[in-house]
Amino acid sequence: MNIQENQPDIAIRTVSLNLWYGQFQALFDVNLEIKQGIITSMIGPSGCGKSTVLRSVDRINERLGYVRITGAINVLDKNIYDVDVDLAQLRKQVGMVFQRPNPLPISIYDNVIFGHRIHRPPGSKLHRDEEDGIVEAALRRVLLWDKVKDKLQRKATLDLSLEERQKLCIARLLPVKPAVLLMDEPCSALDPKGTAAVEDLIWELRGEYSILLVTHNMAQARRTSDECVFMLMGRVMEHSKTDDMFVTPTRRETADYIEGRYG
Repeated sequence: MNIQENQPDIAIRTVSLNLWYGQFQALFDVNLEIKQGIITSMIGPSGCGKSTVLRSVDRINERLGYVRITGAINVLDKNIYDVDVDLAQLRKQVGMVFQRPNPLPISIYDNVIFGHRIHRPPGSKLHRDEEDGIVEAALRRVLLWDKVKDKLQRKATLDLSLEERQKLCIARLLPVKPAVLLMDEPCSALDPKGTAAVEDLIWELRGEYSILLVTHNMAQARRTSDECVFMLMGRVMEHSKTDDMFVTPTRRETADYIEGRYG
């Protein structure tokens, strides 16, 4: 497949993606097309390669010196492994939300504006009132403004629940205006109430962002995603509309996993 043939409605396309951790092969010829503007969930047992795919799209895996990758990953019609790709620009386009909320040990305000300051053109500077507007808009978008507006200068690691910290981590991405949001089990550390709140937020972001969500929670995948990918032992077994996968899966392995026979 010619990697320049991407259609404009594809946010992420992987082409024969293989990945090794040292001598261990974790991904085998992964071919995926993740559509723009929808939520795609990735399910499968632990160790099947879901998080590895996410971390490959953001090129985080390369920080490990023993990782080897072949194939291509296109984000918005550009192979992210091309020699002219700037990692800072890639991570501006592709935001990552991790399993455990990871706010920076600085103020709530500085957390939200942090990425925006980093990605501004050299020498450019915004007035404080412009930054204030950016921070307020991001916090309102994730439904945190009313909770934190009177303590923006307090450390983000204080006073906030796990749910609120995860919302803050999402808010931190929004001023940079990424096209793609990668979410690696963003609700796994949350209680049911916090999970529901973050799921509602993810659905609110649908359409404005292309979201790839890794989850072990079958009910969450069914509630929150338009399409679903099932992975097993480093391979994509099935990719379809979420309702189709959960009602009429085409592979026996998919049906067995959804029905709880393993995983």
